[in-house]
Amino acid sequence: GSIVKGHILEIRSREVLVDIGYKSEGVIPLSEFDDVEDLQVGDEVEVLLVRLENEEGMVILSKEKAAYRQNWEKIVGVFHQSGIIKGKVKAVVKGGLTVNIGVEAFLPGSQIDIVPPKDLNQFVGNTYEFKIVKINDDRKNVVLSRRELIEQERSEKRQRFLGTIKPGDLVRGAV
Repeated sequence: GSIVKGHILEIRSREVLVDIGYKSEGVIPLSEFDDVEDLQVGDEVEVLLVRLENEEGMVILSKEKAAYRQNWEKIVGVFHQSGIIKGKVKAVVKGGLTVNIGVEAFLPGSQIDIVPPKDLNQFVGNTYEFKIVKINDDRKNVVLSRRELIEQERSEKRQRFLGTIKPGDLVRGAV
């Protein structure tokens, strides 16, 4: 259950052998590595210790679960501080969008913009800043809002504008 650092000992066809300083090496499925071509013997990796021994006496490790836990802790930290995080819109789902912020998060359709857009597909693949509205630690889900940031920005612009004008000033605007 803990995250440990290890060094790659061997890269096999379906798994990677990692030394974590335990009595036997650990194995990680090769599918958990995004950049298989860049892997080299001796590289340091952070992994989650899943089980101390399987049937063959090997330590079971997971790189994906370690990364997920670290991302989750980072997201919870951001939520408690500023609440603002960058993310990339992955797909359109019922009721809104899924966004990758290190973990998968949900952006309700009503929170995408001030006026909810008709075509949600225009957002897919784009990166935006979002406010983390809600985190459920038990179910590991995150709800985001882009609308709150846009409203806050508009309010600040309005305050700056009203602070610079005086009665009788001539201003140009669009209807």
